[in-house]
Amino acid sequence: MHWQDLRQQLKQRLSGGERFLQPHTPVHLIARDRLLDSQQVQEIDALLSEAQLPLKRIYTSRRQSAVAAATAGYSVEQQTTLGHLGQGQEASQQAMDEPLYLQTTLRSGVEVRHRGTVIVLGDANPGSSVVAEGDIFVWGRLRGVVHAGAGGNSQCRIMALHMQPTQLRIADQVARSPEDPPAQYQPEVAYIGPDGIRIAIASEFASADLTTQETT
Repeated sequence: MHWQDLRQQLKQRLSGGERFLQPHTPVHLIARDRLLDSQQVQEIDALLSEAQLPLKRIYTSRRQSAVAAATAGYSVEQQTTLGHLGQGQEASQQAMDEPLYLQTTLRSGVEVRHRGTVIVLGDANPGSSVVAEGDIFVWGRLRGVVHAGAGGNSQCRIMALHMQPTQLRIADQVARSPEDPPAQYQPEVAYIGPDGIRIAIASEFASADLTTQETT
């Protein structure tokens, strides 16, 4: 079905005499493998807003749709295989997806969920959230909430050029940013050590990691 036909059907359904959703009911858009661009997502959001229905999150199996939704400022969960809502435990048992690359700034209120590694080429502002079953790399300022290894993998890492998160989580471990920030920021890596989550300067961490591999 063409996009204009879908849009018209949604508009008629929302403006019909018999409302199928009460006002202010959060809506989850399950796009599955349909390709959506940022303009189409915004048009859906506009139609829902007219009916007083907030668009909570977008679920998609298409990488292009996930990138378009996140770039437009919407919360998104990208999975290769989408089941019904509430099937997260089954999904976590499957192999991780390919990395998700986002060339955008994650604004407050935006949440990105992915069953693999997430790479953000931009900032993660306060109020944003990234949940990944793999690693998380932020090529910019990390000031939101991030959870790497969400499926329980304690070997996952979080890296940022400017590490100042609201909260860090790796697997089941939780840490917060120190109250006294450093005078100068450097690229850093967060990982789980013997005593919980630790943060190291990226260059020193890479050297130590390489040394460990060579002596193993």
